[in-house]
Amino acid sequence: MAKPVARGHLGETDVPGTELTRRAMRRAAVAALFAPLLATLSFPLAARAEPPTAPCDTPLELTRLANPLPHLAQKLENGGPITIVAIGSSSTAGSGASSPANSYPSQLALELRKRYPNNSITVINRGVGGEEVAQMLKRFDSSVLAFKPDLVLWQLGTNSVIRDHNLGDHGAAIRDGLKRIRAAGADAVLIDPQFAPKVIAKPEADHMVELIASTAKAEDVDLFRRFEVMKHWYKDDHLTFDAFVSRDGLHMNNWSYACLAKGLGEAIAEAAERPVLSATNLSHLVP
Repeated sequence: MAKPVARGHLGETDVPGTELTRRAMRRAAVAALFAPLLATLSFPLAARAEPPTAPCDTPLELTRLANPLPHLAQKLENGGPITIVAIGSSSTAGSGASSPANSYPSQLALELRKRYPNNSITVINRGVGGEEVAQMLKRFDSSVLAFKPDLVLWQLGTNSVIRDHNLGDHGAAIRDGLKRIRAAGADAVLIDPQFAPKVIAKPEADHMVELIASTAKAEDVDLFRRFEVMKHWYKDDHLTFDAFVSRDGLHMNNWSYACLAKGLGEAIAEAAERPVLSATNLSHLVP
């Protein structure tokens, strides 16, 4: 005759078959009862864990470049290959993005290739984290001019601001770089700092933005006003910084790099397709 089993001293595998079956049935019933509630709770939690998204609809008046891009326009018209070099610091390199493919130069290449499928378009990323204008100028020959670019995108200014450096000599350094770009026969677009918590907290942030703008105007070159574009997202579109700035409070994220590339792509296309009025074209307007 089998000995009775003492309750409370057995593992699951020691429970007789009928008792094990009853326990399994009770667990299944409890799981079925609470399954709808658990499912309802899990979806909002998953949604909150996803990165924020927002429509990218920056108005053209904020992104429009002041001057046409004649060298790029000629290449587009002739159907020739186009080389664009993006030089800058970490926000050109793509810090804050989940991969290099999500940096603004990579996203810009996709934007322009969609617009101009008949041209071979290459966007070369020459961003190096931490650099300031003087350091970029030291590698202009190898990182920019060696590629014989048709267009140079020069992002600058942020690191000098967040390090509280004196901005006195920046105008001359920017003019030096622009002179070298022109001598190479390329168009140029300056890109100013990002509107982000760690930048706008600095007293020289607005000064740097104004310095770059005044230098671009004096040198008659284009400026993409990234600072104003991102401020528009914050002030007018009412996006939180979490929506377009990485957790470090400085760098952009996948969404903002993509939106920047979209706005920059539209601005480049509009400027390159804009009619250039020559003296001959204007002669009939002279009384």
